[in-house]
Amino acid sequence: MSYQFITSAKLPTRHGEFDIHIFENDEGQEHVMLTVGLSVVDQTTGTMTAPSSDDTLPQEPIPLVRIHSECLTGDAFSSLKCDCGPQLNTAMQAIQEAGCGAILYLRQEGRGIGLTNKIRAYALQDQGHDTLDANLMLGLPADARIYDMCGPMLAHIGVDAVRLITNNPNKVAYLTEHGIDVVERVPMLVGVNDMNAEYLATKRDRMGHLFDKNINLNTDASLDTDLNTAIHLNK
Repeated sequence: MSYQFITSAKLPTRHGEFDIHIFENDEGQEHVMLTVGLSVVDQTTGTMTAPSSDDTLPQEPIPLVRIHSECLTGDAFSSLKCDCGPQLNTAMQAIQEAGCGAILYLRQEGRGIGLTNKIRAYALQDQGHDTLDANLMLGLPADARIYDMCGPMLAHIGVDAVRLITNNPNKVAYLTEHGIDVVERVPMLVGVNDMNAEYLATKRDRMGHLFDKNINLNTDASLDTDLNTAIHLNK
């Protein structure tokens, strides 16, 4: 499947101003990239739109990048069943503070199973099943997400090396296999509460997410989700 750039504009947010870029695949599905401090590659000439002619300027920093799959319930409705909303907001703030980075916002709701099936899985979780088993009970994969749109999106801004904000080794592996140098994996654990501690434990224990084993996900040890304290970035 191929992806093409459609349009871009400025996007002021409570975290600061981003450039917002829209991409579309062959099926008309739209994906979004938010950037700070990054130029766009001219697809005709292969050069950056704002190249520097001064060789004495310091080399641009490796951008801080977050691959974030759409989560309507978490991102828009502030659901406490997951950590998606806090992850998105924390990543936006961290990238603004870094001054150079991107969020690849991929339109694949519910780990790729869609909104309706996600809510069906929620209903099974309400009955006591964990997030992985709920998907399997519906005859769906545990994780149906794909990342093939990430390469064209990063190529659009001339990025071939990233500091990747993720706990998911699959994202690191995909970028590495497709020629993107992940120079650093930046862990992030935010939004822990008594409604999603088991969900996070399932991601760690059954889906291979790289949470520090010393972090206690019990509800009586919930973490502060304040944007200034919840993400541990190497600066």
